[in-house]
Amino acid sequence: MIVFLIAFLSSALTSWLIIRSEHLHQHLTADLDLNGVQKFHVVAVPRVGGLAILFGMLASACWLSLLLSVPPYQTWLLLMVAGPAFFGGITEDMTKRVGVLPRLLLTMLSAMAGYWFLGAALTRLDLPYVDVLLSSWWPLSLLLTAVAVGGVANAINLIDGYNGLAAMVSAGIALCLGFVGYLLGDSFMVVSCLSLAGALFGFLVWNFPFGRIFLGDGGAYFVGFLLAELSVLLVARHPHVSAWFPMLLLFYPVFETLFTIVRRVSVHGGSPGHPDACHLHQMLYKRAVRWYVGSKDPYHRTLRNAMTSPYLWALWLVSAVPAMLFWRFSMLLLASCVMFALVYLWLYRRLARWKTPKWMILHRSRH
Repeated sequence: MIVFLIAFLSSALTSWLIIRSEHLHQHLTADLDLNGVQKFHVVAVPRVGGLAILFGMLASACWLSLLLSVPPYQTWLLLMVAGPAFFGGITEDMTKRVGVLPRLLLTMLSAMAGYWFLGAALTRLDLPYVDVLLSSWWPLSLLLTAVAVGGVANAINLIDGYNGLAAMVSAGIALCLGFVGYLLGDSFMVVSCLSLAGALFGFLVWNFPFGRIFLGDGGAYFVGFLLAELSVLLVARHPHVSAWFPMLLLFYPVFETLFTIVRRVSVHGGSPGHPDACHLHQMLYKRAVRWYVGSKDPYHRTLRNAMTSPYLWALWLVSAVPAMLFWRFSMLLLASCVMFALVYLWLYRRLARWKTPKWMILHRSRH
């Protein structure tokens, strides 16, 4: 647990320093666009929370290096291969000039580096015939690994819309992966997941509920890459773990991404990468969280923002609970993925038709 505490304190301290020194770097680091279609904050906020996550992970790795007689090479390798993914995101945060495709390609580059240096290779999906191809033809395995890791990182970035949403879901996923690693006696997995969870909770001290700092693209891609890489490593290192276990843990952001692509292309006839305000979390904000609707008070608007996230935390639990119960059983995990998809589609359809279930509505007037 000491790695969790060190990562937590380092991340919280780094976040505080970024906030306190905001006047020095606001022109580079602040999210000044308050009118974008996906913007719901009311004041300019630093969007370089990824630095806090990075420093939390680095502090944990340094402590391990001092404590152990043999340096934790795998831990340092994990952080090194994550470099391109973090670089692409943090550069976008500070320049606003790095598009989705370059960030995705850099994250895939990180995945390829992890494939060669860490052995993070998808060689099975627990599906007949597919596993034979993956295990016998490494180029296919490499391509699938790069696409899967890049897709997960992009998915975490996609759900990063409200205070505490992406960070809390990511921390929960990391803890679930770490717990299964603990059951299997995988110390590297346990330490890595606890460090990541600790860094995320340290960031959440300042992000939820009042949104004093945001993950930004650097944080979202860095965290998403680490979650995907640790998921691939867990499956690659332990044959008893179903490949569908991490998939179910990550299914909320992954399904949100796939659904968004289909919705934008087939329904709206637009580009898959063109931003809109029709994500599930945005629909909940507009149609379920009716807390001081229309109020211009920054406190009211910020609180309404934060009140949206717990709905999605609860939705994530719909996939997380069966994942933890059935982490060795592929068919049950696959069935749980289908169940989650049906719950998601039912909820989205109700919200889209202004038929929000009454028990979900949180209402308070301005007076």
